[in-house]
This record gives sequence, structure tokens and C-alpha cells, in this order.
Amino acid sequence: MLVDTHLHIIDKSRLSYPWLAEVPALDRDFLYAEYKRQALRAGISDAIHMEVDAAPDRIEAEIDFAGEQSRQPGSLIRGCIAACRPEEPRFSALVEKYTADPFVLGFRRLINPLPDGVSDSSIFVENIRRLSGTRLTFDAHVHGHQLPRAIGLADAAPQVRLILDHCGVPDIRGGDFSVWREGIADIARRENVTAKISGIIAYADPDNWTVETLRPYVEHIIESFGWNRVVWGSDWPVCTLGGGLLAWTSATHALLSGCANEEREKLFWRNADRIWKLGLGASLTHPTDPEATQSP
Repeated sequence: MLVDTHLHIIDKSRLSYPWLAEVPALDRDFLYAEYKRQALRAGISDAIHMEVDAAPDRIEAEIDFAGEQSRQPGSLIRGCIAACRPEEPRFSALVEKYTADPFVLGFRRLINPLPDGVSDSSIFVENIRRLSGTRLTFDAHVHGHQLPRAIGLADAAPQVRLILDHCGVPDIRGGDFSVWREGIADIARRENVTAKISGIIAYADPDNWTVETLRPYVEHIIESFGWNRVVWGSDWPVCTLGGGLLAWTSATHALLSGCANEEREKLFWRNADRIWKLGLGASLTHPTDPEATQSP
């Protein structure tokens, strides 16, 4: 099995995405049917829909939209990570409403575009702490030089499972490895943080990257977090900026070619199954997995 923990579906007839105007290559519909064709060819068995930073007044509409896609016959979608605004008081009502909805697996806020100080403000931190004791995770999207923002949040909410998107968005094209490497080693010391190895081809030179270009980044993530705290994602359609879904899945398999089957399984599906309780391996729980019975 291969679980895609980071699928975006874009349907401009249903939702408004203001940011797309700034990225012409993505400023079109990327519908579920298109993804499914490619995903099945790539060996993806299950997927989690990730919010697409739709207009703030459409957060709940996007949850409903993702739910509709999951109810299509033979759908791969098992749940969604919803958008949120922890810097606003209404966040608490959103958590209360969706804690009981098994389709909503967690929340995400794009931290990278926020002004300095917002993600460590008292209201932001207090709202993220509301996820403590729930099954809900929080995806943190920061760029490599902004990793201290995610570290601060992980320290302020130690009982919340934080998911670090896209390997912490390293500047692969620019080659700024050292700052990112140190930040990853630091945040990985926080046991409540899981790293998502997802779609990093979008941050490499689209015409010149190879498996060896990506290797130092993926290997440093795995070395820092260990096999029990990594999950895989496509970041489709953003990954099309670097070659597409098949290119990324092929690169992933090549990068892991020397790993043990048990290690690959943890990254590919077992960790995601455990963290979001997807029920994929209910009868296949590995008896020697040290985190199989642990909570965040």
C-alpha cells in the first residue's frame, strides 16, 4: 500500500483560491478524476485530501467538497485535513464542530506567509493547544528558514501531533542546505513532530534534478526523525511544477531501494494508518512496531 497524505483537489467552479492568480502553472482545475488515473498508475492505494488555501469564508465548504469526492464509487480518499485560522477566535468553534466528524483528520494553517509573531501569539498557541487530547493533528507549513516558527509551536503545544509539511520546504534549487539541515535536526528532537516527505521535486530545478539531487534531503529527514515519524505525500498538483506525480513516486522508490521492507512500509502507509487511524492495517498491525500502541 502507498498512502498519499497530501492530495489537493482544485475545482474553481466550486471554490475560490485567491493565491492561484500568482501561480499561473497551477491556475486551472485539478480534479479528482485526473488525480485518480495517475495515482492508480503510480500504485497509490489511499489518499488524504489536504486543504488548498481556499478563501477563508469557504473553509467548511471545502470540507464538504472533499467529503463529496470521498463518496464517489471507488474513491481513494479516506479523510481530509481542513483549513483553519488559529489566529482568530472562531477556531474553537471549528474544532468543536469537527472533533466528532471522523472524516476530518486534522487542521492546517499556512504559517509561511504570516507576519512574524502571529504563529507564536497567545491566541494562536492557545487555539492549537485545543487539539490536545483529541485525535486531530496540525499540519505546519513553513519554509526552511522559518523552521524556528514550527519549533516554537511544537514546544508550546507538546501534546499535539504536529506534521511538518514537505520536509520543511528546503530550498533545493538554491542549494541552501546547511540552515535547513540544522533546523530539521533541531525540530526532530521534539517527539510530537512527524515529518512529511512530500512533493519536494517542486522545490528543485525542474529541468535538472535527479534522484541524487533529492537524496541528501530525504536521507537527512529519515535520519533525524527515524522511521516511526515519517509519512509520505504527493503534494499533487504542486508536484507538477517539478515533473509530476509519476516522477515523484518513481524518485521515492529509487531513494528507498536499499531500505528494508518494514522501513518502507512505515513510510508508505503504516505510520499514516496509525497517526490518523485510517483502519488500513487493523488486522496487519506489526507486533514489533514500537509505536503501534503509542499516542502522540
